Amino acid sequence: MAAHSMGRCFCFARTNERRGKHKSPNHGFICQPTSRPIIWVATLALLISSVSCKDAPQQKTPPSEASSSQEHTKPSPPSDKTATDKHGMTLPIDTISRSRDHIFDLLNLDRQGLLLDAKFVQDSIEKMKNIYHLSIEPMAEAYKFETMGHPALSDGELDAKPMVLFLGPWSAGKSTMINYLVGLEDEQRLPTGAEPTTADFTVVMHGSQYRSVEGLVLATDGKRSFGSLERFGNGFLERFYGMEYPHKMLEKVTLVDTPGIIENRKQQERGYPFNEVCEWFMDRADLIFVVFDPTKLDVGTELESTFKRLKGRESQIRIIMNKADTIAPNELMRVYGALFWNLAPLINVTEPPRVYVGSFWQKPFQLQTYKDLFLSEEKSLLIDLNNMIENQLHNKIATVRRRAKEIRTHAVTVNEYLKKFNRNKPIALMGNPEDTMRDIVQNPDKYNIFKTVLAHANISKYDLPDPEEFKTFFAINPIDSFQPLETQCSYFSGCLLDRIEQAISIDLPKLLESIQKESGLSGECSTQGGCIQSEKNMYSKP
Repeated sequence: MAAHSMGRCFCFARTNERRGKHKSPNHGFICQPTSRPIIWVATLALLISSVSCKDAPQQKTPPSEASSSQEHTKPSPPSDKTATDKHGMTLPIDTISRSRDHIFDLLNLDRQGLLLDAKFVQDSIEKMKNIYHLSIEPMAEAYKFETMGHPALSDGELDAKPMVLFLGPWSAGKSTMINYLVGLEDEQRLPTGAEPTTADFTVVMHGSQYRSVEGLVLATDGKRSFGSLERFGNGFLERFYGMEYPHKMLEKVTLVDTPGIIENRKQQERGYPFNEVCEWFMDRADLIFVVFDPTKLDVGTELESTFKRLKGRESQIRIIMNKADTIAPNELMRVYGALFWNLAPLINVTEPPRVYVGSFWQKPFQLQTYKDLFLSEEKSLLIDLNNMIENQLHNKIATVRRRAKEIRTHAVTVNEYLKKFNRNKPIALMGNPEDTMRDIVQNPDKYNIFKTVLAHANISKYDLPDPEEFKTFFAINPIDSFQPLETQCSYFSGCLLDRIEQAISIDLPKLLESIQKESGLSGECSTQGGCIQSEKNMYSKP
């Protein structure tokens, strides 16, 4: 495989050679038009080449035999079938496990709480909850925002720990990765296998002892954040459960395992709206790991639908190319490029998500040649995860502010529909008001509704809702059942629009500023001198 620089494209030349029974899936060139993937692919190529050159055995070949040996020598499969344990014993590679000390170190699991003072964190969360309940939620209730598929944020959700969501094709290693991160073994671990083994949504969370919790119990527990999942019906709740473990990592973060994406199965056969449930968890996840198996890189309709729902959440997505130690050295870059090629049409952003390459399980790497590369990638992922945990307050405020902007846009849009109806409805006995109402709902462009909404000073055209959603909305809630925004005022609490504008523009940014100021004063200092100050939050929700 050769790499060519063509303008701003980084191209891989795919040859027609056969390797065993496997043939290169495509021929010609693969071009990635963005600059950031070029850097990542080039960096990976340099890392792989440097490791290969460093670790490759140096063997002198007589000049007369050089050409013939190069011509007939075939790449041999990895021969590292044994490894040495901590006592110096040579054991089969399947009988020992890798050390997990770096997980404890990089996630600071021996430290209690966050860098911020615990009382300050709790006070900040209470302030955020007050802003939401007093300034944001009343407008959502007045204009029936929950019927657009966005239930109100509960105190349990606002108090919840950060959530990491695992998505991806079946048997890509999602459950195995969770088992490895948390250290689950024997009968307590999540089921894994080469065939599809996870049919349920599983929440892995902290508890005083190991136990399983039914989905119905999780949904009815007001102290937890899963109450709004009841709207997906009993069919889903039967495929939803929680697993509690007394583990330090779970004191800081909650992990969610999902059923693997199977392209040849219709969504209706699951018995519940799979994509809608995934979107519910996406809305609440602080980090989303999309895990791929190097042998399952094809993109079908269900995976494409999943990525459509991830639009706007690119800052939270991390792509995991798992089981990389099962790929022959001369195929690793080829598979990495194929993954980029397949995902390029699904992620249309200037800066694509970070891609981690490794083998995320407890067994030693099968491909010892690249063990330094895989371990480095694993540590980078753990640092990424730790940054998200440390920035959880920023993410909560970003979530509440984003919800406030959605509610404001929704209310202004409903108010504009109401204005057009009041202005165009027929005089008594001169026509049917329902006909006018129906015409406005079916033809909003005819009445310039969304153009008028954009005239609002703080609403972006990129935040406008889909007109089709309002057709369903007004089928449930008639236009004339709402009151104009100008009348939604009271002497003591003021106007709904003014309160939500203040929350978006003043109250929440001010709260975020106080947290950033406190974070700057709470750096960790080492004995060698110097402190680690908080950097710009690159892991917050948009």
